[in-house]
Amino acid sequence: MRRWNGWGDDATSMNLGEGARAMLAARLGPGLPGQDALRADLLARIPPSRLPEHPLISRDPSERFAMALGESYADWIRKRFGALPPVPDGVAYPESGEQVRELLDLAHANRWMVIPFAGGTSVAGHLDCPVSDGPILSVNLTRMNRLLHLDKSSQLATFGAGTPGPLVEAQLRAHGYTLGHFPQSFEYSTVGGWVVTRSSGQQSLRYGRIEQLFAGGRMETPVGPLTMPTVPAASAGPDLRELVLGSEGRFGILTEATVRVTPLPEHESFHAIFLPDWDRAEAAVRALVQRKLPLSMLRLSNGIETETNLTLAGHERLVGAMEKYLAWRGCKTGKDGGKCMLMLGVSSDKRTARHTLREARRLLAQYGAVYIGPAMGSKWAANRFKGPYLRNTLWDLGYAADTIETAVDWPQVKPLMLAMEQAARDVFEGFGQPVHAFTHLSHLYPQGSSIYSQYVWPIAPGGFAPNFERWQALKAAVADAIAAHGGTVSHQHGVGRDHAAHLVDEKGLLGMATLTGLCRHFDPHGIMNPGKLLQDGGPWAN
Repeated sequence: MRRWNGWGDDATSMNLGEGARAMLAARLGPGLPGQDALRADLLARIPPSRLPEHPLISRDPSERFAMALGESYADWIRKRFGALPPVPDGVAYPESGEQVRELLDLAHANRWMVIPFAGGTSVAGHLDCPVSDGPILSVNLTRMNRLLHLDKSSQLATFGAGTPGPLVEAQLRAHGYTLGHFPQSFEYSTVGGWVVTRSSGQQSLRYGRIEQLFAGGRMETPVGPLTMPTVPAASAGPDLRELVLGSEGRFGILTEATVRVTPLPEHESFHAIFLPDWDRAEAAVRALVQRKLPLSMLRLSNGIETETNLTLAGHERLVGAMEKYLAWRGCKTGKDGGKCMLMLGVSSDKRTARHTLREARRLLAQYGAVYIGPAMGSKWAANRFKGPYLRNTLWDLGYAADTIETAVDWPQVKPLMLAMEQAARDVFEGFGQPVHAFTHLSHLYPQGSSIYSQYVWPIAPGGFAPNFERWQALKAAVADAIAAHGGTVSHQHGVGRDHAAHLVDEKGLLGMATLTGLCRHFDPHGIMNPGKLLQDGGPWAN
């Protein structure tokens, strides 16, 4: 069963060995486990629904509460500490685009606010309910979860927008195909959610980001349907798909998504490689991606993350033996925090895979790389979607964790990575607390790279308010560092409510006015997912 106040299935957990616990204690001091709120107590505080009875809408408090929050840190501590947010007045479970149309017509006519919901994995505040005088309807798309059509000749597949990652792949693999989109939230996130938040999967080097995979579809808006036909390419004006990509439910509800699929690869493997220091590691992966070898994945951990991951892995004897081997090969503690681990993936036919891996190893050797082999890569692949479960374990030990990600051109990658980590240290120093900050590059491009920083710190005493204050200060400081270095406000998680205040730094005044105009065009009464993408109450509010 899915956890109500943590990540994932309650039958799955990640244990930390003694070495990992010792590392946390040494870097952060003792944790402060708190007493979690009870779900029953929160349900008892939910006010009566303001929606009328309707055959498509449930007003059950339990279902309404389940739709109120996603998986951001703010959502997390609200559930853990019992800080009840506003909840929707009802939940609809449409099974077709026609039913979504009916619900939007009702909402438009009666001025109900509408918040689309599918996997509930948002880490950017996409699901927050505003404080509202009128009713709020959550539209849950999880029953729209089928492969509707597969065109093998064009390699196009059409899905209901509420289809989660495992069902996308299972339905395609039955026909010998894959979408190849594997975000860390893959277990629960949906194809529609990927499109409207501009998601990126772990193997984007081969398969592309969701904007390369999204070929067309249908979105129901308050003023009518928007249909995007599939064509291989066009010069017929602006691409209407861009109105849906990254729209976050502000213009309407995506009901169907047609995506570009690929035959299953004959061969797939993942390999671990170590480089002596950050400067050589960054230069090596930049050379790899600009060479445009047909790799499926590159993931480069900085020295601090490498040390952290090796400690978390346990198996002290095996890791110790590998450390000695790496030191003998020249990969040992050096500048910028020491050696860096690179995970490299190849997905293709066997012949191409052999050639690609050989050429990648040859190029990497010029930068002092030490090839470890596929064993660590296979272990990574087997646990590739379990990372978020670590948050549950850390919380039980008295520690909080969050991530902040961006992307920037190559000259700013290292300066911004260091600035994002230092911003966190400065913030928590102000609170008299330590923080453990580390980073990896998860999606690489010839132009630049994403930067994915993670932060772990002790839970503060006092419940929701002091912990929320620390998180807000962390987000603001890191956002300022990102803006100062020319990074994007979000590379792969969308904007939501959490990043809306910083979107103007990237889009500019005219760009923000354009987005506001689009909202007013598709949603003249301002009922669609208010406060997301465009800051509620700000100059760009609809």
